[in-house]
Amino acid sequence: MSKEGSTALEYAKAAAPVTEAPVRLTVNGEVYELWVKSRWTLQYVLHDKLGLIGAKAFCDRGECGACSVIMDGRPILSCMMLAIECDGKNIETAEGIAKAGHPLIEAYVKYSCMQCGFCTPGFVVTAKALLDRNPNATEEEIKEALAGNLCRCGTYPQHPKAVLEAAKKLQGG
Repeated sequence: MSKEGSTALEYAKAAAPVTEAPVRLTVNGEVYELWVKSRWTLQYVLHDKLGLIGAKAFCDRGECGACSVIMDGRPILSCMMLAIECDGKNIETAEGIAKAGHPLIEAYVKYSCMQCGFCTPGFVVTAKALLDRNPNATEEEIKEALAGNLCRCGTYPQHPKAVLEAAKKLQGG
């Protein structure tokens, strides 16, 4: 079948789908090399294959922020990213942020930013990504950055307080 006389559908059917491929991920500073299926999300790989339970599968539609991770410096929704597309990427999870002793963790505890705790890793990851790019974020900027993270328990008023305190500590205050 030649490309010139083919319809897009015929051409797509002729192409062999990728079903599995190797990927190399750097997660919280540690390199992982593994084979992933083309339909696996990054959230699935982090949680079910690497045992990192911080990125939660909640809505599975990119609407709640519970699966947030930082990839190459930017917060992303890991349920919306195919793992096969993450080859060579640097990923930071809530576990890595906690292990590094980031001031956000202490501030989130101090200000009781969690009740059930399910959403907390997503909020922490998103807040860290904000502080990494804007260490002097205002309360309004914090609220805007965290707007994509949902909390069933309603802890929203506490998050900006914790992020502002963490920012102050990062600046030596």
